[in-house]
Amino acid sequence: MSASYPLVRNRYAFSTRFGVSRRPSRSGSSPRSASSFLIRSCIVLFYIPLLTAQSADALYADRANLASARRAAEIWAAALSADPQNFGAAWKLARADYWLGGHVTARERRAALEQGIDAGRKAVAAQPNRPEGHFWLAANMGALAESFGMQGLKYRKPIKEELETVLRLDPAFLDGSADRALGRWYFRVPWLFGGRSKQAEDHLRASLKYNPNSTASHFFLAELLLDQGRKDEARAELQKVLDAPLHPDWTPEDQEFKAKARKMLDGLKQGLAVAWAGTRAMQNLLFGVTARDPRTFGAVVVPLGLIALAACCLPARRAARLDPVAVLRAD
Repeated sequence: MSASYPLVRNRYAFSTRFGVSRRPSRSGSSPRSASSFLIRSCIVLFYIPLLTAQSADALYADRANLASARRAAEIWAAALSADPQNFGAAWKLARADYWLGGHVTARERRAALEQGIDAGRKAVAAQPNRPEGHFWLAANMGALAESFGMQGLKYRKPIKEELETVLRLDPAFLDGSADRALGRWYFRVPWLFGGRSKQAEDHLRASLKYNPNSTASHFFLAELLLDQGRKDEARAELQKVLDAPLHPDWTPEDQEFKAKARKMLDGLKQGLAVAWAGTRAMQNLLFGVTARDPRTFGAVVVPLGLIALAACCLPARRAARLDPVAVLRAD
């Protein structure tokens, strides 16, 4: 007879086998060892920034909700504070601050745009040959200049330089956004400081080569055409804004431009209706001329303009002759 061989000969052997399965004597002999724990920790630490970046991108995609845009900016600001050379966090923070600068209260606007300028400069310093930092730096400076009038004139030259750098690096960046922004620059900057209508129109039309459905380009072009009195062309551009499909990456911006275009078109229609009604009423009061006679308009406008000029120049000339010191003493 053969004796049965026990699975575990004695209690000591069992405890030894059980102990090896739970607490191995050699490092690395099981998945629960210290080295395995270290590997898992490294993997977690590697993926945390990636998951954080993805969550910030998702929050920014929901930027129509202002709370989401603020949270995305906070995440990128923290990442940039931890690593000032973090190019991705820098330009994305500048982009988020540009959006916030156009939607927060007036009290918060300057702080948001100034933070965006600082982030844009850090992006440029980290990667000077990439267009993102240059463009969003210019965008924040431009928004600050438009929001605070004469105080923003100091940014006019840096804005142009940054946008021209984007054109040199990548003319097609963001569907021709550098041309679009330069067109806006030439339109908004006073003539004395370099603004020119022709260059504005040339750049805006150039941007449409990259994206013929750009609501921003069509809207800015409509503003320029209205300023030049080309109302029919302006109405056509505004209609293109309304007809353009929503861009998947820029849906909030497209929706805002469509709302502005609709409001502007309604204003033009009301203005035409009022002008037409006024013309019809004037026809009953006129004799020998039409309500739209150009010579009559010229005969009225030119004398009135000269009278207004004289009314401004004569007091100014008299004031210029006074001694400022004497005036101060009199006060």
